[in-house]
Amino acid sequence: MHTADYRPAPSFWRGALSCALVVLCLAASSTASAALFEDDEARRAILDLRQRVEAQRLAGERQADDLRRATEENGQLRRSLLELQSQIEALRGEIARLHGQDEQLTRDLAEIQRREKDLVQGVDERLRKVEPSKVSVDGREFIADPTEARDFEAALAIFRKGDFPAAQAAFADFIKRYPQSGFKSTALFWLGNAQYANRDYRGAIGNFRALLAQAPDHPRAAEAVLSIANCQIELKDNAGARRTLDELVKAYPQSEAAVAAKERLARLR
Repeated sequence: MHTADYRPAPSFWRGALSCALVVLCLAASSTASAALFEDDEARRAILDLRQRVEAQRLAGERQADDLRRATEENGQLRRSLLELQSQIEALRGEIARLHGQDEQLTRDLAEIQRREKDLVQGVDERLRKVEPSKVSVDGREFIADPTEARDFEAALAIFRKGDFPAAQAAFADFIKRYPQSGFKSTALFWLGNAQYANRDYRGAIGNFRALLAQAPDHPRAAEAVLSIANCQIELKDNAGARRTLDELVKAYPQSEAAVAAKERLARLR
């Protein structure tokens, strides 16, 4: 048999074809298995990615909710702060108003107290003008009417100015108007001095003696006796002056007038 004439039998081709089909099936099965494995991995990756995305979305929503709540809380807090600030400003205004009222009340009270004080002083002054009060003259205290005291002070002011004729008239008028006055003894003393200054020596002696008769313990009694002696000397009655000076030294030995009397006695003798 020649080689060129050889041809496989039909059964061979069928076997070969069967083997090829088997190989192709195996290859297809292997490829399908590999593809199936890759699809599972992809699905798991997609699911995992979806889970992460969902988790991030949920976290973002939670953060957004938290941010919204925080924003709302901040807004509420800001409104509360603004309201509190408004209340504080209102309280400050009220405090300022009350403080102003307090200052005004203080001023009003001070004004009322001042007026009350002025009123009391005015009443006291009016009472002093019409009601008798205690006065002190030459160390002696007594009750005198305001007009009485005013007239005496006016007469004394005239004497101190050196207007002796007017002073003599003023004191003489005072004694005539107020014969029972507590000022009378002192008024007699100044009347006698005014008369002495006006060279009315006899009238002066009469008033000095009236003072001694009315108030021998008067603080100016010793001066009155010395003044009598002076008047007697002016009248050239030296004997009478010596007697008067002797009486002065005996009656008022501790007085300054007694010292002056001793000096005059030495000159008269």
